[in-house]
Amino acid sequence: MADMTGRFFWYELMTSDPKAAEAFYTTVVGWTAAPFDGGNAMPYTVISGSEGGMGGIMAIPPEAAANGLKPCWLGYIGAADVDADAAAAANAGGSIHNPPSDIPDVGRFAVMADPQGAVYNLLKGSSPQEMPSYSGGAMGHVSWNELHTTDWEGAFSYYSGLYGWTREHAMDMGPMGTYQIWNRPDGVTAGGMMNDPNFPRPVWLFYFQVGNIDAAQARITDNGGSILFGPSEVPGGGWIINALDPQGAMFALVGTRES
Repeated sequence: MADMTGRFFWYELMTSDPKAAEAFYTTVVGWTAAPFDGGNAMPYTVISGSEGGMGGIMAIPPEAAANGLKPCWLGYIGAADVDADAAAAANAGGSIHNPPSDIPDVGRFAVMADPQGAVYNLLKGSSPQEMPSYSGGAMGHVSWNELHTTDWEGAFSYYSGLYGWTREHAMDMGPMGTYQIWNRPDGVTAGGMMNDPNFPRPVWLFYFQVGNIDAAQARITDNGGSILFGPSEVPGGGWIINALDPQGAMFALVGTRES
């Protein structure tokens, strides 16, 4: 199995209506879904793309809902040692929202936030089989991890220092400023980050790979979702959409358009 340390490798939707969300995304993205038989107190659905499991769907825990958590997608970064990595993140200016804890038959995790407030999770699987790998561009998998923040330079310093990310090229976005593309520890380009005043708070946005972007747009609106941005062409010939699912969680798609 590939080494997932320092890489986003699992994506989780916390939502107010897991069954409705499952129906929406299996239709829109094309995932298959199956219940996770791990003895969890709360039901958990594993979602799979063309190359296997890539994430899960679960209800927002009552205590989190009571504290105001709304439906959202969270990404898991692979950790060599969750306890040590969480402490290092806190020392680097991040914060620990949920301290390192064990998930039976899965691994050890922690919920973190970077210095600007974007939330992400750390996870070390209990066995190599709990650390999935897939090739870039696989259907239904995440092909781009994008940070919308208030200080991308500070954020990049934080993530690169903790997780070994490196700078790829930067793009001039005009009035929007700089869009910094970054590589994961193995040198593969994995995402970008920028300052974005249009977002209410710093957040990670994940792009799921689909086929035809116009057909995907129709599936979003036909099934109760809403389009925030796009379809818009991006360098390399792809087309992107930013959207909200029916429960209000933000997500993104990347696909193609026939000329």
